[in-house]
Amino acid sequence: MSEKHYAVHWQEEEYIYPPPSFVGQANLTDPSIFERFSLDNFPECFKEFADLLDWDQYWHTTLDTSDAPCWKWFVGGKLNASYNCVDRHLDKYKNKTAIHFVPEPEDEPIVHMTYQELYRRVNETAAVLRDFVGLKAGDRVTLHLPMTPELPITMLACARLGVIHSQVFAGFSGQACGERIWDSESRVLITIDGYYRSGKLLDHKVNGDQAVEVAKKLGQDVDKILVWRRYPGKYSSAAPMVEGRDYFMDDLVKQYRGKIVQPVSMPAEGILFLMYTSGSTGRPKGVQHSIGGYLSYVTWMSKNIQDIHPEDVYWCMADIGWITGHSFIVYGPLSAAASTVIFEGVPTYPDAGRVWRIAEELDVNIFHTSPTAIRQLRKAGPDEPAKYNYDFKHMTTVGEPIEPEVWRWYYNVVGKGRAAIVDTWWQTETGGFLCSTVPGLSPMKPGSAGPGVPGIHPVIFDDEGNEIKPGEGKAGNVCIRNPWPGQMQTIWKDRDRYVSTYYGKYNKDPNSKDWRDWPYMAGDAAVMSSDGYVRILGRVDDVINVAGHRLGTKEIESAALTVEEVAEAAVIAAKDEIKGTVPDLYVSLKPGYEASQELAVKISQAVSTVVGKIARPRSVHIVPDMPKTRSGKIMRRILASISNRGDVGDVTSLANPDVVEQIRRQVQS
Repeated sequence: MSEKHYAVHWQEEEYIYPPPSFVGQANLTDPSIFERFSLDNFPECFKEFADLLDWDQYWHTTLDTSDAPCWKWFVGGKLNASYNCVDRHLDKYKNKTAIHFVPEPEDEPIVHMTYQELYRRVNETAAVLRDFVGLKAGDRVTLHLPMTPELPITMLACARLGVIHSQVFAGFSGQACGERIWDSESRVLITIDGYYRSGKLLDHKVNGDQAVEVAKKLGQDVDKILVWRRYPGKYSSAAPMVEGRDYFMDDLVKQYRGKIVQPVSMPAEGILFLMYTSGSTGRPKGVQHSIGGYLSYVTWMSKNIQDIHPEDVYWCMADIGWITGHSFIVYGPLSAAASTVIFEGVPTYPDAGRVWRIAEELDVNIFHTSPTAIRQLRKAGPDEPAKYNYDFKHMTTVGEPIEPEVWRWYYNVVGKGRAAIVDTWWQTETGGFLCSTVPGLSPMKPGSAGPGVPGIHPVIFDDEGNEIKPGEGKAGNVCIRNPWPGQMQTIWKDRDRYVSTYYGKYNKDPNSKDWRDWPYMAGDAAVMSSDGYVRILGRVDDVINVAGHRLGTKEIESAALTVEEVAEAAVIAAKDEIKGTVPDLYVSLKPGYEASQELAVKISQAVSTVVGKIARPRSVHIVPDMPKTRSGKIMRRILASISNRGDVGDVTSLANPDVVEQIRRQVQS
């Protein structure tokens, strides 16, 4: 019995209603919203989303299904994402803070960047990219930047020119970055010399040099590396700057001081960015997001699900290197004229009070984080929030399911029983929220993401395509009946993979142009209660969700196999009190090699080098053999049961059943 089947026996939790003080100020309190966004009114209902933006040219077709399932939204419309996030706010909000940047060292002052200052810096950066580098609309640029203001500035400068940015999470290795440079065909890499993490100034430029070498071996040349400096004028890396290839961005922007770059008017269905996400095969998927559809979607969600008003101080504690940061630190909040917080450091450094000190100092009133961070903060300092004087009106949880017990600590201790919580479910591929309560309208339910947000119509199918009705208590594949504007357009350069991955299972007619024939399959298992609230139970494929970061098991296994001694590798998701799940790596060796602690460390380091430290296994188990079927397939389910101390079930049909007990004794002793 798999974990997801156990989960459906969880009891339904009680409703908890948002306080009247929240409802009284909420942006969305009109219950008719769900009727307006019913399937009867699809797709024209999404005009409400697009009308939150400023358009250079209005669209003529809300949804074009002619190339199903590569949906095109607001066709004929033209706009610019950078203009919508910056320029249009200047008349009213130019002296308001756009970005609060909190450096990790507490002795460094917080930087409060106004919309006017953001406008100036985005324009100067865009001038460098256009006039010095020669970039134009449609070109791709890879960013390998950490949580400093230069990341959103660079993203918005790219968007201003119609240049497609591909931001790689700064914690990923040079090798992983290089593979993404190659796939996106970027000829420019924008990075930083160093940044802080847990008290150390990490040398990051060295990863950029490695990335360029990896890309070159794969066949993609990088002409320029543009290096922001963490401390302008002072170089904080041991990696040499290569003449004619490497340039300091803080020097270059001085040459374009005061330069204004007119935003390029782009088609709504143009590409805003690529975001690489791990798939169940080794090659990462370049998820391609549009300009008009995506921006309208995250703007609406920021205003109505996040309940952001221009006067709020909003802190999403995610990393901009992931989709949550793109959608709900940069594009959504800035389009909604928010003051958004960027924090360089880790939540528990130098101690478990850091987050609450920041919240107190900045008077943050909307807080957005992951269950992993909540579990970390709860473990490190369960009583810390009470020591600080902050007042959240609204809190979000995102990235993975949250246990009801942890939810209650978040609500009662962090939120002091006064904040509305939205437990959101969505993915890199979806651009924005799919399931969540509307905070001013719907009660919360601990551990449950809630119903589909307005305009999203979830359904649970079994493997044969039969609908599992709400309240049946059975798990199945959660799907969405209809397209929506924030949805990915396709996988970069791989339409067939896009269709087979997200639509192949339940589409009956590959030639159909009717959106009803194309339910989107998220790849998550879920159960829907009788009230329509959806509880997500985890992935149905072999992607491990570590602290909200999706890591492909094939990428980790491939990294382990780069070690000469390793013959086979299998990664499973092991339960972890803090991170939810972590990778456990099982390997068997080639003949003639012997297991040792040194070899286990070497294998672990190989994973960190190839994929990144986020993928480092909790344990490397060097086993005599893998449990296999008679056809040679490794039975990862059995390994997962051993790691998680569950019942391995009947193993008599295996080709080598005796090895199961050997592995169990080795791992559990």
